[in-house]
Amino acid sequence: MIQSNTNFRVQNLRFPRIFSMAIFSLILISSCTQKISFLTSSIVPAARGTVKVKMDENKNHTIQIALVNLAEPERLSPPKKMYMVWMETDQGEIKNIGRIMTDSGTFSKTLKADFKTVTSFTPVKIFITAEEDANIQSPGWEVILTTAKF
Repeated sequence: MIQSNTNFRVQNLRFPRIFSMAIFSLILISSCTQKISFLTSSIVPAARGTVKVKMDENKNHTIQIALVNLAEPERLSPPKKMYMVWMETDQGEIKNIGRIMTDSGTFSKTLKADFKTVTSFTPVKIFITAEEDANIQSPGWEVILTTAKF
């Protein structure tokens, strides 16, 4: 009786381990992060940055951008008021996904900035423009940084 009870416990312990390993594998597969570098800018050549795109369990995409050496938009020629982040979707649409804040609280002496958002659209390209107004519906002509299509 004790031995069969022990066997029962051992068999029951195997199922949670297998189940845990299967769940862990699914999490690893679904949480793959794609990291893409921005191409060199002809307008702000010192600017560098990366974009990380990660799909969550709800099939939304988290987009994280890290930038360094991005000049204040007021220093551009002609000067602008802000940087806007855009994405091209897998359907060929262009979406405004937010503004990069450039006030003294966000930009440091090394001109670093971070941006993060979540979208239900599937991005295939991310780019940043210099703009005068945050409520615009389409990007201006001055693309500061862009990724290649991914």
